Amino acid sequence: MNPLFTGLLDDAAIFPPGDLPMPDAVRAHRDRRESGLAPLLGPFICTLARWDELVAATAGGPPLRVSLILPDLATELPEHPSVEIVSVEAPAVSGYGGALTAYHEILCDEITATRVAALRDAGLRLKIRTGGVRADAFPSEAQLARALWSAVRGGLSFKLTAGLHDPIRHRDPATGFEHHGYLNVILATARALQGYDIERALADQDGDRVANAVAGIDEVLVKAVRHHFVSFGTCSISQPVDGLLRFGLLEAVL
Repeated sequence: MNPLFTGLLDDAAIFPPGDLPMPDAVRAHRDRRESGLAPLLGPFICTLARWDELVAATAGGPPLRVSLILPDLATELPEHPSVEIVSVEAPAVSGYGGALTAYHEILCDEITATRVAALRDAGLRLKIRTGGVRADAFPSEAQLARALWSAVRGGLSFKLTAGLHDPIRHRDPATGFEHHGYLNVILATARALQGYDIERALADQDGDRVANAVAGIDEVLVKAVRHHFVSFGTCSISQPVDGLLRFGLLEAVL
């Protein structure tokens, strides 16, 4: 499998618009861990508020690798043998000295070189929201370009969340919302590393052109791209996978 896509998909099946019941979501995630999709999977995403549901759903099975969303990165972490917390995410940071990978969510417009440097120096990563249930939750190409440029040029790793089911930038015919494409983001990250304009890469809606450009990213640049763009949360694993298959970027998986 192309290392550009290894561990790219964080499983956010319990979040809108998927809203899969916890037992179903855990069962599906475990099934995928035993399938050809396993290399694509990141951790299962869950909030602290639903910890008891998670524990009940995972009981009796192998430990589930989880990224836990907290109100603050300083929040004390729960423990249970059926859950392996591999990372934490939060919109607030009152201080964090833990050993886990930690993501601080910042509004796209508030991501600056200064804030990126502060996160990097604190040993934290960046979480960027790229969608939601309202149109204003989706940053424009220019807004996201500025955020990605700041992160890449500042040497910071980041993850994205929401609105990235489709590989290519598009307008959702049902809502009218403009969605970013995860292949566009991969390409934009590569272009930022090369010092090129990245807003154009984010805005491109020609799927074949974007996919071909992504396919042409060489091995050295792939490693650099994934050092920065770690993963994105998606309530559907099948849709992003279908997108990779559609553009010939992934071989058929079982």
